[in-house]
Amino acid sequence: MRRILDVIYTCGAGLAALFILGICLLVAAQVFLNLIDRLLLLSGFDAVGLSIPSYADFTGFFLAASSFLALAYTKREGGHIRVTLMLHQLNAKWRHIFEIATLVIGGAVTIYFAFYTGRLVWDSFVYEDLSSGIISVPLWIPQFSMLLGLIILAISFIDDVVCVLMGASPSYHGKGEEALLEKEEAPTTMFEGE
Repeated sequence: MRRILDVIYTCGAGLAALFILGICLLVAAQVFLNLIDRLLLLSGFDAVGLSIPSYADFTGFFLAASSFLALAYTKREGGHIRVTLMLHQLNAKWRHIFEIATLVIGGAVTIYFAFYTGRLVWDSFVYEDLSSGIISVPLWIPQFSMLLGLIILAISFIDDVVCVLMGASPSYHGKGEEALLEKEEAPTTMFEGE
């Protein structure tokens, strides 16, 4: 089961990376087309008006998809900002209780958002909502990537709650900012012999 869950989180991050690559390619292509138009103007010709239709809409859709699809992987790798000032002041028992409480609350909020995003996707599908750009895109398609990202994040929260209840550490412990703090707190010397 652990391997399946890790594959789900990694696939979400991989899809997010592909959408970021798509943003880069679209923007680079549009910049190149703008450059051609500018060179035509400087050469004394009329600008052709080269443009990728609805490229701003597509980059916005890709940005939303990459942001939501990367949430679970980023959480598991310790990339989200966590305020741990209070947790470090508690003893181990209370720290464990607060860790469970924050994971349960985070999971509940994520499930709530996933539920209502699912309703939004369904409504957009049923009412055939379209984007307002030059190329009309059914809105349920970009909204579905948001829903998928929220579902994966909810699974990640549930996964961490189960791990913590079974006595293990959550996935993000010792990663991200915590790992950096541990390195800073470790005594360092200039010379190995000291």
